[in-house]
Amino acid sequence: MKDVKSTFASLIGLLIIFCFIIFYNNSEQVDDIKEINDWETIFNGEDFDGWDIKIRGKELGDNFKNTFKVKDGSLKVSYEQYENFNDRFGHIFFTKSKFKNYHLSLEYKFSGEHLSGAPGWSIKNSGIMLHSQHPSTMLLDQDFPVSSEVQLLGGLGTGQRSTANMCSPGIDVDINSEKAKYHCINSNSKTYHNDDWVKVEVIVKSNNIVHHIVENDTVISYSNLRVGGDKIPANYLNRVGEPLFEGYISLQSEGHPVEFKNIKIKNLD
Repeated sequence: MKDVKSTFASLIGLLIIFCFIIFYNNSEQVDDIKEINDWETIFNGEDFDGWDIKIRGKELGDNFKNTFKVKDGSLKVSYEQYENFNDRFGHIFFTKSKFKNYHLSLEYKFSGEHLSGAPGWSIKNSGIMLHSQHPSTMLLDQDFPVSSEVQLLGGLGTGQRSTANMCSPGIDVDINSEKAKYHCINSNSKTYHNDDWVKVEVIVKSNNIVHHIVENDTVISYSNLRVGGDKIPANYLNRVGEPLFEGYISLQSEGHPVEFKNIKIKNLD
């Protein structure tokens, strides 16, 4: 009788352990689902719902010569209808909401030939603009919005050319607690010579800290974002020193065909 009771107790113990394992695994799966659902896709791969276009010299909403288009689920910068660049720097803004504390993720890829007349520095060059001003506040001939730029570069076949660098149109930032000395500061990323998809992420905590991440490696960090620098538009001159706590997100057209996909954001508030 004693052996039967011991066997029964052992079976009950094993059953409790088995139930606990099932419960634990299911809890992990629920947490994974919650994590996945925290991401919001902000480009639907079909149209520009939620996005607004501003190209230098053109009114807000004028997609001059179809610079921006959707193809095969990607947001593409195209110059097929251009003959000459003529300083038509462009940006496409996600304007459904401002963002303050967030984690942004996307993939980019360069393709095709650099457009005739575009600046030499814009070969395989584009960008993600963070904490950007609203496009409706940009001047007609303004090149770039006041923002912090994640400069996206492709390699030129030889030499080093890092990506996810920091550029600062109309702002100042601090790196290692000191004001950045130059408009653009190189990251420590590797060079991507081939025109393959590259994954870039950005973690932004208001104007306190920004991290640029390439293929899971943090390549540059900076802080204390505020209006400043030497590219301030006339309607921002009275705001020098003002902190940039939040803003909009935009993607750049600078003279070289590029495309973006899997554009998603996680609100960290």
